[in-house]
Amino acid sequence: MRSPYILYSDGKGNIFEDTSLYVTGRTGWDAIQVPSDEWIELPHGGQLYELPGRRGIGIDVKTGEMRLCDKGWAVAAFIPPAHTGFYLAAYETGPNAPTLPLFCYTAAGWYNDKFYVPAVRIEQDIRQECGGFNDKSVTTGVQHLLKLYPHNRLVAHLANTCALTYHCPAARNYFMGRWECPIPSSPACNANCIGCISFQPEEEAIVSTQDRLTFKPTAEEIVEYTVPHLETAPYPIVSFGQGCEGEPLLMWETIRKAIIEIRKHTSKGSININTNGSRPDAVKALCEVGLDSIRVSTNSARREIYTPYYRPNNYEFEDIIESLKVVRGFGGWTSINYFVFPGMTDSVAEYEALRKLIIDTDLCMIQWRNFNIDPDWYLGKIGVVDNGEILGVKQLMELIHEEFPHLKFGYYNPPIERIKGKFDADFAH
Repeated sequence: MRSPYILYSDGKGNIFEDTSLYVTGRTGWDAIQVPSDEWIELPHGGQLYELPGRRGIGIDVKTGEMRLCDKGWAVAAFIPPAHTGFYLAAYETGPNAPTLPLFCYTAAGWYNDKFYVPAVRIEQDIRQECGGFNDKSVTTGVQHLLKLYPHNRLVAHLANTCALTYHCPAARNYFMGRWECPIPSSPACNANCIGCISFQPEEEAIVSTQDRLTFKPTAEEIVEYTVPHLETAPYPIVSFGQGCEGEPLLMWETIRKAIIEIRKHTSKGSININTNGSRPDAVKALCEVGLDSIRVSTNSARREIYTPYYRPNNYEFEDIIESLKVVRGFGGWTSINYFVFPGMTDSVAEYEALRKLIIDTDLCMIQWRNFNIDPDWYLGKIGVVDNGEILGVKQLMELIHEEFPHLKFGYYNPPIERIKGKFDADFAH
């Protein structure tokens, strides 16, 4: 396969190919030619975005030189869950271009009547496949569970806000009675992430993609709907910490009470927390009463890249490392929710830091997540000018896999059945 052609938008919702230019990919601040073996068809559920105020960068078919596409605005792809992008869309940003909203912007091109993206399917689990959701089943589940738990604020939040308004895949799965059940737990946070999806200061040029939880759930509300899910769902997980809330460890006392009560009623399934890992003491208290797994989110394995993005309050980067160590000390499963930004994640400096993190924490899994953020805005906010030597995301993955063959790659929190030795089986079918 040769390089696909570049795409452009006419500003009216129409996308065309420019056959005079091959598409390029962005890594850090640079546009480069994408290796031909790194392109795949745009997966089902993927979408194409117009990037207003930005001109795509391509390689001239005749001369082989890079130049701007002057026929319209640049185009990027959103690639669906379970896939990780290797390159960002490459473009030149105009002086009055608006800041892009909080989505991922993967390179995209056109070849043989199909859209292509440089990416890999990193996870075989189908739990968030577009084709796997049935709107009628979700609506029926919402109606049933709202009637079953008429006074439960969490169920109402998951129904009306998450499943029906934002079409959150985790919430929709809950109302379809399967797999991972979300437990939003905290309206507050102890970090001030630049790309927070549930809270943005009024003075910022972007808005959050969803509203944050506005109340503190009780342990009773949590237990009421999670125990039946653990008892009846296939390959069940309940997960504290969701995109529609702050930091769950700030509610650790309530979560601890909930875990104790859940385990009085059922031993089935697994109990997980998605967190920034800021409170190792709280993580220890949760492990003592039955927490099975933890997923710690980070944009980097380096303190100097982590801190200007997360802007933590009353905790340090070292605390997230300690939280991973605590869970492993209890024999639990540990993952990092690793925000992949081509040109930074795959730098030599980051690779060395990631190796150290894996070794120091005895990490179980990396969830390779696409970073939902305007690339120029992000690099500018954290003050990165030079990314150093770059390996390539695909090459980074291969090096890590080669050195740590027992480290699992994926996109989702695995159920207890996978954790206990059947990781590579396809449980979601």
